[in-house]
Amino acid sequence: MKQLKITKQVTNCESESLDKYLYEIGKIPLLNNEEEIQFAKFARKTYNIKAINFLIKANLRFVVSVAKQYQNQGLNLSDLINEGNLGLIKGIFRFDERKGFKCISYSVWWIRQSILQAIADKSRCVRCPTNKLAFYNKVNKKYSELEQIYQIPPSIKQIGEYLNSNE
Repeated sequence: MKQLKITKQVTNCESESLDKYLYEIGKIPLLNNEEEIQFAKFARKTYNIKAINFLIKANLRFVVSVAKQYQNQGLNLSDLINEGNLGLIKGIFRFDERKGFKCISYSVWWIRQSILQAIADKSRCVRCPTNKLAFYNKVNKKYSELEQIYQIPPSIKQIGEYLNSNE
């Protein structure tokens, strides 16, 4: 498995606590597939908190990499990581190794869902519904794509045509 190295230059963080956190999770060894399956089986059968914690700790670096994708959307990186960690915990508790998927492949959905829900709930003074935020992000993405293609800002009509939407 590819080793994720998290450095201060990549994260641009000023917080000493976040620096310390990134340093500490960088020291935690990653699990290979066999170890992950063994820990997951043991955790599922016995509800052993140490096995569950080991699975969680081994995947904390991945949460940071997912959280970085959602920077500059209203929450700072440490809040995004915290929310992603909650999603990871939920994913670990619901993971079933018998399905044949890796733990992180299953948990990434829960991580993203937790982060997106936190952005929707906590990033603005007035809360917007999640579906409206998703549509807003879709419009912004399409705007950027069209601007790249035509080298000029697209009109609302052009964006609407590409989105197949009347809004």
